[in-house]
Amino acid sequence: MMYLDRPPQVIETRVWATMPAEFRRPGVRSDWADANRGGKPVDCFIEGPSFDASGNLYLVDIPFGRIFRIAPDGAWSLIIEYDGWPNGLKIAPDGRILVADYMNGLMELDARRGTVRTLLGHRISESFKGCNDLHVSSTGDIYFTDQGQTGLHDPTGRVFRLRPNGQLDCLISNGPSPNGLVLDPHETALFVAMTRDNSVWRVPLVRDGGVAKVGRFSVFFGISGPDGLSMDANGRLFVAHASLGHVFVLAPNGECIARVKSCAGPTCTNVALGPNGALFTTESSTGSILIADTSGL
Repeated sequence: MMYLDRPPQVIETRVWATMPAEFRRPGVRSDWADANRGGKPVDCFIEGPSFDASGNLYLVDIPFGRIFRIAPDGAWSLIIEYDGWPNGLKIAPDGRILVADYMNGLMELDARRGTVRTLLGHRISESFKGCNDLHVSSTGDIYFTDQGQTGLHDPTGRVFRLRPNGQLDCLISNGPSPNGLVLDPHETALFVAMTRDNSVWRVPLVRDGGVAKVGRFSVFFGISGPDGLSMDANGRLFVAHASLGHVFVLAPNGECIARVKSCAGPTCTNVALGPNGALFTTESSTGSILIADTSGL
């Protein structure tokens, strides 16, 4: 993280909502926690915040295969619990609710019926390593990461693009733990959090449908790394860091211009931009959603 003229502005947060006690599962063992949290039981692990057109915030609870909706007044509703590990969620421009499921691949949620269906469960009959997050372009292209347990020891994580006509393109095949991703406002470059590389990669998209001149946009530190990403209309990138307790705000040139400080735990896993410059962050170790005013950036 670099700055040129002045230290990054510090923006404070407050807890906007937290997982209600009635939905928490204290002391319950899960296969997901065994693999990803050192065997320590977790009562929830929220991720994937995304707003619908009515201002409802959707998010996932990975270890227990649950998807929730939080109304603008803060009321929680359980939409579905199913056999899966929903890791990322995005609401497409056409209103579809899409899920990157670590166990099942790409899925679509019907919130009214409380059902999910698989959109893409494999590539050429081969299962995915473990889908993590996704982003939907203005034309309906679905970009998603296939992270699995990859890292610097095994840099084989992948980034895919699924076209509306069903064409599947592998854009990156050497990623050390590809995680959150987002397109720039012109949709000419894709930014991908590489968690175990502790960096964000910039992936230029070229006219023939491929990529070229991929490079590191920003480098971080810590025992984990960048997780979820979001970008505003001015090209400022919001990077949730899963061990440093901050969301870092990067200018279009990569300079760190602000850091949004968690008032809860250190595990800032994902971000969503809400109305009036509000930034919403999932802090997964406490099951909280934090809010910050970023309108002054």
